[in-house]
Formats: sequence, structure tokens, C-alpha cells
Amino acid sequence: MSAIASNFNPAAAAPAPVAGRPRRGEAIHVPNATLEPWWVRTLLMTVALLFLALFLVVPLLSVFAEAFKKGWEAYLAAIIESDAVSAIKLTLLSAALAVPLNLVFGVAAAWTIAKFEFRGKNILLTLIDLPFSVSPVISGLIYVLLFGAQGWFGPWLRAHDIKILFAVPGIVLATVFVTFPFVARELIPLMQAQGSEEEEAALVLGASGWKTFRHVTLPNIKWGLLYGVILCNARAMGEFGAVSVVSGHIRGETNTIPLQVEILYNEYNFQAAFAVASLLAFLALLTLALKSFIEWRLRETVLPRNALQPEQA
Repeated sequence: MSAIASNFNPAAAAPAPVAGRPRRGEAIHVPNATLEPWWVRTLLMTVALLFLALFLVVPLLSVFAEAFKKGWEAYLAAIIESDAVSAIKLTLLSAALAVPLNLVFGVAAAWTIAKFEFRGKNILLTLIDLPFSVSPVISGLIYVLLFGAQGWFGPWLRAHDIKILFAVPGIVLATVFVTFPFVARELIPLMQAQGSEEEEAALVLGASGWKTFRHVTLPNIKWGLLYGVILCNARAMGEFGAVSVVSGHIRGETNTIPLQVEILYNEYNFQAAFAVASLLAFLALLTLALKSFIEWRLRETVLPRNALQPEQA
């Protein structure tokens, strides 16, 4: 026992430090290139805060100030007005239909791109990014060319008494087009970073594809999936360009909240316009809060997972 104790080396028994991580008690080295004088840091932070205040905080506060300028009674009267209620219902309906469709497509596209190698993979990625590079007005015009009276399918639709444009189906289609990249683009890098080892292990152990997805893949991507759904929902409710082209601006029937705000503002009914716009502003604040929370959860779940990989190697 004494021979064993004398030959025991604590340094050799201690686990090897992970590459890129300082030892316990060791000072963290900060490169000199990242150390700036205090006045430089203060100036940069001041410029950033002034920019945010001027272009974000002040406009947001002005929306709520104008909305409540004439008091709560005028605010509630503008919100419960029949055309405003119709616009709110249509906005919620279009989002309720577009977001689940994009969720299914986003998960399927992310799974395909992150887990498999195949020809045309880059083409699929390009098509997913297409709504980011095409103006929403152009995407609305595409549906007009397809389903309009003089479009490709217009005569057939008219013959069968099917209405796409200037109706709810056209609004939902336009909303789906402009929002479908959000879920896929959030999940693709997350699933690529996680790899496919756990799914492969589950399949080797006899799990079916659906069981592997429910018990392995879905728990790993749940926060990224929720993040993409929140962004998709916010864009769906706030979309203006594409919906404006395909809606026909039929008051009380095909106007969403952004279109209703435009109509009220053009009629110089500023208080009602800002009252309805405050609903979208509140949605933006709620989205920002949820986004910050989910980003924190992603850092808590994804980063520790990646930090363990060098030790496992």
C-alpha cells in the first residue's frame, strides 16, 4: 500500500483539461486586440443605445401614446369596431392555418437536409431561402398570375366556382409562401450541430422511425422548433405586401390587421389606426420576450452538449 501511495501521481489521475477551456483557478487570457480604452467602449455603447432609442423605442412608445391619446373608451371602441374585429379574426385564422403547415414543412425539410446527403440538396436550400430574396409584393403577383381571372388556372377555377384570390385561400397561400423559411432555417443548423448519432443508435436498438423522432429527435429540437414557430407566427400576423396584393381590400371580409391599419390611416382616423396597430406592437413585444427566453434555453441546452464533445472524443 505504501508503494502504491508513493507512486500515486494526482496530476496523472486528474482528468485531462478540455481543449480551449482554462483550468480551475487559471486566469483567463484576453487578447490585447480586444481591449479598448474606456472612452471607446463608452462611445460605442452610447451610439448603439441612441440608435435603438431613436429607431425602436421612440416609435414603439409613440404607437401606444397615440392609441391611448383619447382614453380607454376610444381605444376599446376602435378595437371592437366590426371591421377591426373582422380583420383580427382573419389575421388569426390565416396564422392558425399557415403556421402549422410551415411547421410540418420545416421539420421535414430540416430532417432531410441535416440527416441525409442527396443530389439537389443545395437547390432545396436555395428554394427555402427564396422568400427572403423575393419581394412580398412579387410573391403576391405570382398568385395573381396563377389564380387570377386571366391567370393559368383562372378559367378552370371560374368554371368550377372556386375562389382563391380576394378570399381567405389566397391570403393563406400568400402567408404560407412568405413565412415558410422560418421554421426550416432555425432547425437546419441546430440539427446539423447535433448530428445523427443518437438517431442511429435508436434505430440499431430497434426503434421505429416515428418512435425515434418522438423520443430522440423532437426533445432535442423542441426549443429551436418553438423559436421558429414564434418567428413564423409574428411574420404571418404582420405580413402586408403579399396579402395586400391577393386580398382585394374588401372591407370587413379580406382585410387583415395591417391592411385595416392602412385603411384607417388613409381615412385620417389616426387614433383608431394606432389603436389597431398597437395590437401588432404588443405582438412584437411578446415575440421579443419569448425569443429572448428561447435563446437562453438554447444556450443552456445546445452549448453544454457541444462542450462535452471534446471530452467524449
